[in-house]
Amino acid sequence: MIEATCAFTGHRPKSFPWGYDESVPSCVLLKEILAAQISVLAEQGVTDFLSGMAQGVDLWCTQIVLDLRKKNPALKFHAILPCEGQERKWTALAQEHYRSILAQANEVIYVGEEYSRNCMLKRNRYMVDRASILLAVYNGTYRSGTGMTVRYAQKLGREVIIIDPISRDMKYSHKSQISGY
Repeated sequence: MIEATCAFTGHRPKSFPWGYDESVPSCVLLKEILAAQISVLAEQGVTDFLSGMAQGVDLWCTQIVLDLRKKNPALKFHAILPCEGQERKWTALAQEHYRSILAQANEVIYVGEEYSRNCMLKRNRYMVDRASILLAVYNGTYRSGTGMTVRYAQKLGREVIIIDPISRDMKYSHKSQISGY
């Protein structure tokens, strides 16, 4: 685990009321909150950011890090991919966007060689194992990859920052607050 490392997790666009329409005011506000939180983390000395590069929250957070990196070249973005070709079924435009972001990574790591039933879970655990902080956009859905990732980070005693995607309320849990897990 690297002390100055933050991993991202969050839901895919289909889980949000606005879906793939990122121009909806609720989505714009959520992205602004993410940008403010990531900026604070960078100011506090977090230099490495781990992204699973999934559509939605992962890519939004990654773009924020890339924008911040223009002013602060010490920031690093690590793409932690579940397998080769995770973007294959996305639209052509989404694939092009994904590849342009991926090309800007400081490091690209493939957790698995090909798609498997649990490759996303392995990717998420890989990121949490290597981060001191998990920044999550989480709606509380227990049976979700984001929910599993949040619970895993809490079990390991990581600092977890949860942003509710609808209310945009933030909850923080620190190692001392989650000793009961």
